[in-house]
Amino acid sequence: MTSASGVQGITEADIANYLANTPGFFERQAELLSAIQLTSPHGQRAVSLQERQMEMLRDRIKGLEQKIIEMIRHGQENVAIADKLHRWTRALMLTAHAGELPSVLVRELMHQFLIPQGGIRIWGAAPAFAELEFAQRVSDDVKSFAGSLTLPYCGANSGFEAAQWLDDPASVMSMAMIPLRDGGSTGAFGMLVLASSDPTRYTADMGTEFLMRIGETASAALSRVLPPAA
Repeated sequence: MTSASGVQGITEADIANYLANTPGFFERQAELLSAIQLTSPHGQRAVSLQERQMEMLRDRIKGLEQKIIEMIRHGQENVAIADKLHRWTRALMLTAHAGELPSVLVRELMHQFLIPQGGIRIWGAAPAFAELEFAQRVSDDVKSFAGSLTLPYCGANSGFEAAQWLDDPASVMSMAMIPLRDGGSTGAFGMLVLASSDPTRYTADMGTEFLMRIGETASAALSRVLPPAA
């Protein structure tokens, strides 16, 4: 039987298996290497088997180079993020007065990561800070919402009360809301809000691991404004 893929019962798979299992074939039939003509992927011209292999190797090397460039770029981005996080953390550690910590935390976070708007409220603050902006009253709904968050909220501004903590709440299209917790409690003692007029800046499908680290560091730093443990 003769077909497009086989001659007298020999199929392309048979030929491929034979060549794969007979490594000395092209050594004994060396002239075939120069005689075989294939279509080039870069045009309709015919090229030799060796040239086709070289083209394949060049394409593979080009692909590997692109992957290396991507790895270098991601590495540089990670270093840049680490540097920003370091500068933010250093600013917190250098803040001498506990009452200034919340404003320094938000201001430096916005500066280092180019965040358009940010705000914070702490409802568990010590009485000495009761008159400061960060300790102003929030509703029970906000407290309940912050306490229910197992991960930072990222998404559209759906009229959240927390948007009113910002300088220009009307312009906020997307938000990240990060609960603040002390190490020994499952509840929240406050919430950090980051916001943007760009609806794609904070989306429901974005990763929150970095925001979680921000929340953990912020919570640890803000332990200075909480009442002493009983």
